[in-house]
Amino acid sequence: MACATNAISLPLSSNPNSKLSSDFIPKLNKPVNVSLRASTSAELNPGRLFLSRPIGHSRRICANATPVMDQSVGERSSSVPTIVEVDLGNRSYPIYIGSGLLDQHELLQKHVHGKKVLVVTNTTIAPLYLDKVVDALTKGNPNVSVENVILPDGEKYKNMETLMKVFDKAIESRLDRRCTFVALGGGVIGDMCGFAAAAFLRGVNFIQIPTTVMAQVDSSVGGKTGINHPLGKNLIGAFYQPQCVLIDTDTLNTLPDRELASGLAEVIKYGLIRDAEFFEWQEKNMEKLMARDPDAFAYAIKRSCENKAEVVSLDEKESGLRATLNLGHTFGHAIETGFGYGEWLHGEAVAAGTVMAVDMSYRLGWIDSSIVKRVNDILQRAKLPTAPPETMTVEMFKSVMAVDKKVADGLLRLILLKGPLGNCVFTGEYDRKALDDTLSAFCKS
Repeated sequence: MACATNAISLPLSSNPNSKLSSDFIPKLNKPVNVSLRASTSAELNPGRLFLSRPIGHSRRICANATPVMDQSVGERSSSVPTIVEVDLGNRSYPIYIGSGLLDQHELLQKHVHGKKVLVVTNTTIAPLYLDKVVDALTKGNPNVSVENVILPDGEKYKNMETLMKVFDKAIESRLDRRCTFVALGGGVIGDMCGFAAAAFLRGVNFIQIPTTVMAQVDSSVGGKTGINHPLGKNLIGAFYQPQCVLIDTDTLNTLPDRELASGLAEVIKYGLIRDAEFFEWQEKNMEKLMARDPDAFAYAIKRSCENKAEVVSLDEKESGLRATLNLGHTFGHAIETGFGYGEWLHGEAVAAGTVMAVDMSYRLGWIDSSIVKRVNDILQRAKLPTAPPETMTVEMFKSVMAVDKKVADGLLRLILLKGPLGNCVFTGEYDRKALDDTLSAFCKS
């Protein structure tokens, strides 16, 4: 999707009163219009939503362009995965979501086309799930050989030096262009493995098996891969789509509480920028999410993936619309870079950054005070920070934000809320005083 303007506005999801049970199968024969309001008008006919439930098969949701409509408060977990399709033409791929999916060997094996696999994981995840994944790849499939590389765990290792360990192992193992890389871990592993797959032999297949909330609801979907640079987060990377994303929700059972809360920052984001009904559901169910209720989490992951898949299908390489998924990230990335990679988890920095973006939106007169309060309230209930570290200064924010990926021709573009809940803009057209006032309000100097 081409975007020649600086501002994009996202409307609320269609028909706020629509409630679909899991047995109701809508077929929308006409495209659903999504307007992209900017300094010049643009209109997009994104296509159709098709939900199907073939008897004895997976629940498939083709999330190619249409607002999410299912509002059920979580379906009972079952061995039959829900499938959300990321519609990218001949590069489309499924997101499998469900409990016990690592025990369903055929799900992984059908996406491995060669005879050699390299599993990329870390020191935390390897003892928990590496053997299970190797078994899933090889059971009844003796022609496949699996190598692995175990990296140190943490954002501070998301760099070129660590990435070279993946290439070293791939070359030492004499992997060829028909090999498959498998990312087993959270967002750091997924980003690095994907980038390695994009670069090794100029591109080999890879599969995402995310094991954190953050990775399951956001980073594993959409093909953003890369590493950090000392001067900025995720500045080196590539858009490179996986063959599939396999989300076994059982992996969340071993996730520490802090990591779980961190991932909820991205879940909350979807409600704020484009899915007001989902945000309202979160407000009613946050305690269930914090208590790891399996049905609530299954629903939150599914709905988040539907939202992400829709946006990626429309704007794979972030020419405009996809940038709106970065609400709070410009401020948040500045916190991660300025405070030190790994000192705060990504979701913690995004949470504080979201509060700052919402504050700025209010100062611009684009939202009312009730949204500011609701954002602060839900983040606090999720046990996430609502302000940056005290050591962050105005100058630190500005210096890091100046090299943000969303800067165009020297102009810092931001994702801000505008209008009713569920609406946002991606724009460089804002009063700079509002940005200065927000930074001054949250920083001591």
